[in-house]
Parts: sequence; structure tokens; C-alpha cells
Amino acid sequence: MIHSEWLKVPGAQLDSTAQAAAEARQAVLTKPAGALGQLESIAIRLAAMQGKEKPTLEQVRIVVFAADHGIAAEGVSAFPQAVTAEMVRNFANGGAAICVAARELKASLEVINLGTVINPGSLSNVSDQRIAPGTASFAKQAAMTEQQLAQAMNIGRQSAERAMTKGMDLFIGGEMGIGNTSAATALACILTDNAVEDLAGPGTGLDAKGVSHKVAVIKAALDLHKSQIDSPVTALRYFGGFEIAALTGAFIACAQMGIPVLVDGFIASTAALVATRQCSGINDWLLYAHASAEPGHKHIMKALQAEPLLDMGMRLGEGSGAAVAVPLLRMACALHNDMATFAEAEVSGNL
Repeated sequence: MIHSEWLKVPGAQLDSTAQAAAEARQAVLTKPAGALGQLESIAIRLAAMQGKEKPTLEQVRIVVFAADHGIAAEGVSAFPQAVTAEMVRNFANGGAAICVAARELKASLEVINLGTVINPGSLSNVSDQRIAPGTASFAKQAAMTEQQLAQAMNIGRQSAERAMTKGMDLFIGGEMGIGNTSAATALACILTDNAVEDLAGPGTGLDAKGVSHKVAVIKAALDLHKSQIDSPVTALRYFGGFEIAALTGAFIACAQMGIPVLVDGFIASTAALVATRQCSGINDWLLYAHASAEPGHKHIMKALQAEPLLDMGMRLGEGSGAAVAVPLLRMACALHNDMATFAEAEVSGNL
């Protein structure tokens, strides 16, 4: 098992003074108490995270981690493995959904290649941090060595540290990797004790026969390795991918440093589940953006005792669902910060 001291550090404490101030402000804004529903609680949570009565989300950092999976050799995806490297090039050229969303949000976007099977070549907008040409197939052996797992998690941690250095208000982690819904499904099954049949979905577009095959592959792998799993990060080493490990490391580091995180869909939420099981106090720093169309996501949300903000039927990954939720968070902040109080508006009494 990797013995990284930083993985033992709990998440930072939320600022109870700022939270109380935000709650007090909400109580005197010109509206009936609770009339803005979740928008009120979002603003209060962000105030507690940011340590100020009036939170802001001007500086948003999106980091997309890309990597391939050895399990793809078992025919668990509708797309060939070459697509991962092709999509990395698409990220570099600004043509992917998350690139469009980042531009629209005026968010900074970082793309990190942790290990594609095909080398996409030198790309000006992609950080080449390849660990290996994809993970090993967890149908036969652990997906990662201990050293590879530590390296991937550290790459995630370093991305969070860069966000901290640049003064980011919010961190979004995205991913790209053919086969990664199989990795996430196996991980989620180990961590939630749910049946594979309940969690496995179509991923990039498998038909019913393809999903059945995916279930059989994951079941056999779980039977092969489950006696070896003694911690969340051991499960991550056996069944995860470089990009899932990097997301896990990023989420843990963000929480430790006090950076709010907006978690994307199925893959990112699986990483969040590993992170929260590994370190205490992590979930305080995680907001969950949307309900993925992947069937396993609702089980992960239940395990995290979390409620996603949106349900748009999305299952793209890349951090795209989280990006779509950013304007909602910004609206929550604007309403909280800029509405008049009863006293300011000279409105008598509480509504």
C-alpha cells in the first residue's frame, strides 16, 4: 500500500463564523425565508468554504485528466481505445464540449495526459505526464502498481496546488478514458457493496448484450481480486485508472487546502467516493453537479448522502456536467451578495 503522509491529512475546517454571517444575511434579504430554496443553502455553503460572508465564483479552474485502461481489451466499450488519444488532440484544439464550456464560463482549462496507449504527440495545450501506456487489465491483475498509483494521485494533488496558487474560487475535475465506466463500476461495487448488475451501464453506448458482457467481465475481476482489497486506495489501485486516481488526489488536496470542488458525473463521483472514504472531512468541500444518466451514479450519490444539483440526462464526462452547473452557483452567489436587505430597501417587516 502507498504510504503517502498527505493522504492521512483531513479536509480543512469550514468557517463557521462566515457560515453564520451568511445565514444571518439570508434572513434579512427582501424575500420570504427559504423562498430561493437550494440557492440559499448553496450560497451559505460556499460562504463557509471560502471564509467570507459574500462568496464569489469568478475564478474557475477545470482540469481534465486523460488515460487509457487495460480493461478495454476485454471488449467493454463501444469505442476503440484510439479514441482517448484522438480526444486529447480535440481538447488541445479546443473542439471538445468542455473546451466550449470553459470558454463560455471564462474558466481556465488544463488538460493532462497521464497515459494514453497511443502517443498523441507534442500538443501545446496538453501537459504530457504519461505514467504508462494505460493501466493493466484488471481482469487479470491489479490495474496499477503502487508506484503508478502514487504517481497518478500526486499528479492530481499538484493540479490542485496550481489552482490554489492561482487563487481559484472553484475546482472542477474532468476525465477522458475509453473503458473508464468499467473501472468506475468495479470500484463503486467494492465501495458500496452493490451488485454489478445494478451499477453497470452503457458507457459510451453499449447495447444490452454489450452491457451483459461488461457485467460478466467486472464480476469475474471482482471475484479475482476482492480478497486483496483492504482500503479505499487499494481498491483504487486494483480497479481504477490513472485519471480516476488523479481525480481522487485532486479532490483530497482541494479539501485539505480549502478549495471548493464541483464534482461531475459517474466517474468523478466514484473518485469522490474513494476520496471521502480515504480521508475525513473531504465531503464538506464537495458539491455534486448533476445526476448522471449512468445507472450506477444514483447508488454512489446514496453512498455519499449527496443530492446532485441538476438532472439533465448527461453522461459525457470531461467535467461537462459540472461546467453546466457553474452558472447556477454563480446565480446563487449573485442573489446572496447583491439583493437588498429589508433595511436597505426600506421594506417594513419580514415578508
